[in-house]
Amino acid sequence: MKLNEARTLGRHIAALVEAGRLRQAELLLAPVLAQRIRFPLLGCIGETVGKGPLDLVNGFLEQVAAQKTEGGWVIIGTALGAQLDRDLPGAFARSRAFIALADVWYGADILGERVPGPALLTHFEGALAQLAPWRTDSDRWVRRTVGVAVHYWAKRSQGAPDLSTKASTLLTLLEPMFSEWDLDSVKGVGWGLKTLGRYYPDLVAAWLVEQLAHGQRRHRALMLRKALTYLSAEQRARATRATH
Repeated sequence: MKLNEARTLGRHIAALVEAGRLRQAELLLAPVLAQRIRFPLLGCIGETVGKGPLDLVNGFLEQVAAQKTEGGWVIIGTALGAQLDRDLPGAFARSRAFIALADVWYGADILGERVPGPALLTHFEGALAQLAPWRTDSDRWVRRTVGVAVHYWAKRSQGAPDLSTKASTLLTLLEPMFSEWDLDSVKGVGWGLKTLGRYYPDLVAAWLVEQLAHGQRRHRALMLRKALTYLSAEQRARATRATH
């Protein structure tokens, strides 16, 4: 599939959804989801669909989610991302439900990089408020997604100095999760810390010293290892000393 084909298909599916012909839209999309299609092309389809009427689009996304295909999560994620300006709380709530339904690491990562991650870029305060409860969610994949969203933000920030205050705020967001013990969740949170450490190493180094002071914070070795990935030898040594 080429980009112009994806755009045309997206318009056709969106028109069917807007007309309430959800089953026909699902049948039109099904052959695409049965193939290995590049994520940007699937995202083009999802973004077009996501601009339609919320009630009809969300009904269609539920039908796509029921199939539990990898490509389907891309369609769903980009469609929900297109709803952020109109219904931020609703987009987050639906994203959380689909992450739990997917019940697999790539579902969490795909949705995390298409809904809460972009929301941190465009609706920072609102996204923080929506993400905060996810830190203690009963579903490990939802908790993992908090770290995925932070990773996405940090990757896009590219270490811009004027965003350092927001980087500090995201470290505060992750602070209660430093003690996360579920391995799947730890991988997501650690990913967020790793990418923050790549672009804001001084902030992450100082934050780690606080978390590790006197060995008071129980944590997974993997969490610390990921957070230390991009720090200098001196910063690593300082953090290690803080554990004693």
